[in-house]
Amino acid sequence: MSRLILPYKEKSPAIASTAFIAESAVIAGDVEVGEDSSIWFGCTLRGDVDKIRIGARTNIQDHSMIHVSSFGHPTIVGNDVTVGHMALLHACTIEDGAFVGMKACVMDGAVVESGAMVAAGALVTPGKVVPSGQLWGGSPAKYMREISDKDREYMVWSSAHYVKLAKEYNDDHCSV
Repeated sequence: MSRLILPYKEKSPAIASTAFIAESAVIAGDVEVGEDSSIWFGCTLRGDVDKIRIGARTNIQDHSMIHVSSFGHPTIVGNDVTVGHMALLHACTIEDGAFVGMKACVMDGAVVESGAMVAAGALVTPGKVVPSGQLWGGSPAKYMREISDKDREYMVWSSAHYVKLAKEYNDDHCSV
């Protein structure tokens, strides 16, 4: 199976040469993927009615879905972000150094601030702000606790780990 990188109308994805895009990923439309970032197996990034921006050293893990809104909400994902397996990001902002857990859903107009963490399976409803230094979880997501030093270390490790893993995949298998 080969990756699909598709234009939509006059917009084509712009992918940094150092990014890893898995062969089963689909990236369409007005999408930018930054240096040393990785889009893993089965992910879909569809920037058709607005834009998607993925910063540097960010990993979007297997089977995650990123889309935008027709009502003026792009999806912006900063630098050094980890987005866990099967997450759904829709027309939201994930700031630098944030973490979104597996199967979490972050909806239209929501913001996950720098250094914040969304727990696995959480539902961040439209317009919510997850403040820096906090862990939110549940459905709908709500404040659970402050981020610990161990959490911060893991968030930094995760981003760096996926940069290394993506480089290994690029070296061994595929290049963009």
